[in-house]
Amino acid sequence: MLVRLLLLVGCLLALGLAAEDFYKLLGIEKDASERQIKKAYRTLSKKFHPDKNPGDESARDKFVAVAEAYEVLVDEEMRRIYDQYGHDGIAQHKQGGSPRQHHDPFDLFSRFFGGSGHFGHGGGQRQGPNMEVRVAVPLRDFYNGRKTEFTVEKQAICSTCEGSGSKDGKTETCDVCGGRGARIQRQQLAPGLFQQVQTVCDKCGGKGKTIKHPCPVCHGSRVVREPETHELHIEKGMPKGVRITYENEADESPDWVAGDLIVHLSETDAALGQQDHERTDGTFFRRRGKDLFWREIISLREAWMGDWTRNITHLDGHIVQLSRKRGEVIQPNTVEVVENEGMPIWHQHLPEGVDEAFGALHVEYVVVLPDQMEKSMEKEFWSVWEKWRKKKGVVLDKENGRPEGPIKMPDGHDEL
Repeated sequence: MLVRLLLLVGCLLALGLAAEDFYKLLGIEKDASERQIKKAYRTLSKKFHPDKNPGDESARDKFVAVAEAYEVLVDEEMRRIYDQYGHDGIAQHKQGGSPRQHHDPFDLFSRFFGGSGHFGHGGGQRQGPNMEVRVAVPLRDFYNGRKTEFTVEKQAICSTCEGSGSKDGKTETCDVCGGRGARIQRQQLAPGLFQQVQTVCDKCGGKGKTIKHPCPVCHGSRVVREPETHELHIEKGMPKGVRITYENEADESPDWVAGDLIVHLSETDAALGQQDHERTDGTFFRRRGKDLFWREIISLREAWMGDWTRNITHLDGHIVQLSRKRGEVIQPNTVEVVENEGMPIWHQHLPEGVDEAFGALHVEYVVVLPDQMEKSMEKEFWSVWEKWRKKKGVVLDKENGRPEGPIKMPDGHDEL
């Protein structure tokens, strides 16, 4: 008998050790407030909802586990039992027949977000309006790809009253409109002539329900304004202005299924940052489609005589080398095209069978002339140019047939 008892205790301990800690599961501390618990559940239940992760059994299991952790920690008595006895204590408490512990996780989800507990827009549920925001990221993120976060302020169902608007969760049918949310008023237009007009009930505001004890957080409105953070995955080569849709992440209400949050990606203006990778030449590249553009400043000597090398640091830190041999002349505003040094082409625009491709880098050379010279240098340059002008020089006016003096224009004009 003693051996069986020890085996039973050992099994229960093993079960308790195998189960994931509810606090870690929700990503909260052990002294978390009820509001923090509800906020953590709201975030994780949306993240792991089966409708957002079709065919992913691990996500579904996580969704169920998050719901179980929430129901335990949000209940004061259940939380006390869990803190003292762990999963074993919760299992024994459930065997005692507590009805609160048998909720369907989808029913729990629907209490928070309205609708049927699923993200789909069907089932006759009214869908709320979509929400559009603009998020600006540097060109570097479009080139390298990046995972980051952004925060938007939105309307959310009050987590304190779970969208009921009532402090105690109780609502009553409006005694004025009888729960219809509207009143029928009879107006006399003339003796013996009446008109019936339907108006929104002024007592319940058209809701059909009244609240005796309003929620102290939302004050009976059932919703609050709060910031919400989302993960943003910027893929390599994404075009500017691309739309990224987050399903059912727009403003929430107990009266509708939340619409979609639509993010428009734009590019920030180039600026020198504080960190080394934010101070590269590539920071000031300009983008047009799959190509990049850069202006390189060179001196008169470099443009005329050649014999130089320049290193341009690209957006991912690699070096693009520009150079000219001695005697190679560069005319002002010459554009050099460096293949495969432009933007990576977005995977959705790649030809079939191609894993990676890049556009071109267009380098425009701007020649800067000296605005002053030492007298000795000016004499040396003048003598060299005079020598070659006398030997090879051409008078352009004569070469192009231009007149030496003014041309006499005909007198008068034709009359119409």
